[in-house]
Amino acid sequence: MISLGPYRTVLASRELRYLFAASIIGRLPIGMTGLAILLLVQGASDSFATGGATTGCYVAGLACVAPALGRVMDRRGPRAMLLGCALLFPASLAALLAAVSMRAPALGILACAAIAGASFPPITVCMRTYLRQRLGDEASLSTAYSLDSVLIETMFIVGPLLVALFVAFASPRGAVWFAAASALVGVFLFLRSSAVRHWRIEPRSYATLLGPLAQRRFVALILIVVCYALAFGLTELGAAAYAAEAGRPALAGVFLGLMSVGSAFGGLAYGSARWHAPLLRQFSIMLAIMGAGLGLLAAPWQLAAFAALSIVAGVVMAPALIIQSMLVAKTAKPEHTTEAFTWSTSALLAGVGLGMALGGILAEAWRSPSAFAAAGIAALTAAACAFWLSRR
Repeated sequence: MISLGPYRTVLASRELRYLFAASIIGRLPIGMTGLAILLLVQGASDSFATGGATTGCYVAGLACVAPALGRVMDRRGPRAMLLGCALLFPASLAALLAAVSMRAPALGILACAAIAGASFPPITVCMRTYLRQRLGDEASLSTAYSLDSVLIETMFIVGPLLVALFVAFASPRGAVWFAAASALVGVFLFLRSSAVRHWRIEPRSYATLLGPLAQRRFVALILIVVCYALAFGLTELGAAAYAAEAGRPALAGVFLGLMSVGSAFGGLAYGSARWHAPLLRQFSIMLAIMGAGLGLLAAPWQLAAFAALSIVAGVVMAPALIIQSMLVAKTAKPEHTTEAFTWSTSALLAGVGLGMALGGILAEAWRSPSAFAAAGIAALTAAACAFWLSRR
């Protein structure tokens, strides 16, 4: 059952309503850029392995640079970083498009993709940090994180569908240009929000080069995130490969959008309820269900059945991400909050990038079912690790 009462309470604040609304445009490329780059490069090179590697470099660029950006924002606030990314991200996507058009060497294309990922505007981690600063009690914070996760899932619904429309009626190039423009406009809207105006810089209790990584429990959580994020990357590549094998490549965005529909409903249900089990125990259960659902997609389904199962497979994705955010907020010290969220985001995106690169190799060698089977194994492994950590 989904109860909207807790969400109305959070959105009763006008400043939070604007914050969530302003973040949507700037984060719309989350659901578009990876798939658009994959289809752009795959179409130009006729190779899923090359497309997966390029998308993997895009995600890896974000994963490698984000923690450094998070540390700077913890100490100086987010304004300068957001402004810089608002300019560099569209410029690097334009360079990527030019490199693909001119059939530049693979190294140049991969470098442009990595720079684009490294300069992706860090709106999500700014949201998570500010919500922790703004909301005191755990119930309101859980609801706010649930709402934020549902909005992100909505972007994963709208984003792939937009990519599918661009592929069907224009080309993947149009989708990349649209993502660049959305990021530019969205960041400037977000800069007017209360998250930037009222950002609080927490005093540091002690200096450490490792930041939140000095906490062993946080490191264990990050490793679990990398493990289950592999499943996301494998699934995205598997969906693209399945659609191509069916002779309908534009359906890749539709399948991923349907997964996000299931995920959004799951996130709304999770955020509107009150859960009493420990967070790590909840985490292990959600990841186990995710592994079983993704493993089912490896069977030889027809298009309609595959679409229906895509919705089912996505139901626990948002709850898993919500629980991950709650675990980060509870584990990290206040002065390391933004950096901790960037580490968790980097771990998630690094896993996605590795999963897409691995999925490209598997799909080219053994077709799409191998990617879905590997996704199920990755999620089940993460579930076992989360259960072990909860026992400790």
